[in-house]
Amino acid sequence: MSGLSKDEQIVIANRGGPLQQVRRRIMAWTSIAITGYIATLVGVPVVGFILAPMFRSPKYQWRQVGDVNSFTIGQTVLVKFANYDALSWACAVAQSAAWLRRTGDLDFTAFSINCTHLGCPVRWEPDADLFFCPCHGGVYYADGTVAASPPPRRLSEYPVRVNGGQVEVLAVPISLPGRHL
Repeated sequence: MSGLSKDEQIVIANRGGPLQQVRRRIMAWTSIAITGYIATLVGVPVVGFILAPMFRSPKYQWRQVGDVNSFTIGQTVLVKFANYDALSWACAVAQSAAWLRRTGDLDFTAFSINCTHLGCPVRWEPDADLFFCPCHGGVYYADGTVAASPPPRRLSEYPVRVNGGQVEVLAVPISLPGRHL
């Protein structure tokens, strides 16, 4: 290292020789490869979680809510059933409900329990023959049409059928404010 100034000798000593430079490059590429591998391990499940609902078809199912003879013509009752997309860990939220009204011998109508204004649960008042929303004063007639604002539209309905003497409700997602299906 003769012929070099003291400062130049320090720079060369700190930079290391050709072998040390090769080691640094190998370590840099190894750390980049490991980081990329870890990012892939974490990223693929996250991307799959985000994109999976677009490719999954919904599992709508008919849910039994009771025997035909247990419902009186003209009466509206609350019935409960399992959600269409219930998960094993969902517990209480795996249940849904509807206001079921028997309109004829084998004719039924099932209304969502959620107000079409902001999704608050409506209650049935048999003496008034009306549905009331306690949140903002919405009122619906027995056929689900709006009697008093602010609800923008009638109560959502579930498809209903009678199968083998059992009343069944098709567990489908109900359109609520802010929820786009």
